[in-house]
Amino acid sequence: MVETIVLDVDAIRLARPGVDVAAEYHAREAAGRGEALDESDLCDDVRPALSKLRGLGVRVAVAGNQTSRVGDLLRDLDLPVDLIVTSGDWGVAKPQPEFFQRVLEVAQAAPERTVHVGDHPANDVFPARAAGLRVAHRGHCWGPFCALGELVDGGDGHGGARQ
Repeated sequence: MVETIVLDVDAIRLARPGVDVAAEYHAREAAGRGEALDESDLCDDVRPALSKLRGLGVRVAVAGNQTSRVGDLLRDLDLPVDLIVTSGDWGVAKPQPEFFQRVLEVAQAAPERTVHVGDHPANDVFPARAAGLRVAHRGHCWGPFCALGELVDGGDGHGGARQ
């Protein structure tokens, strides 16, 4: 069983006031229950969709609310992407506007020419739109990869054609 934790420090501290999140994280690693990620965690269409996007000349970045360790694990998968960054790398997380600004900066992309694919309305859809990005919302599968095949094939990420 693969266990991956997403550190939402504010939520953790609401549940356990005063908790030392870093110490808990390290204790979990020491107990052999740390983060793990491999090819089996990806949807079947991830590599073909990412490859097709790159083949079309689209710059592809993976950015999400994950730890730096998950970023390293994703980079180890050698996905056909230009960039992989995490909130753990930056110290700023979605839905904060700074997260989306950092994505645009490192991707060297204009917001109106950027599509953010995400699964959470409050963390992805609304703040990405507020930052001026186009949005594809998917509520299933794993994180940022869910709508890629549909987007590559001309969909809007909601089962319909792009406007």
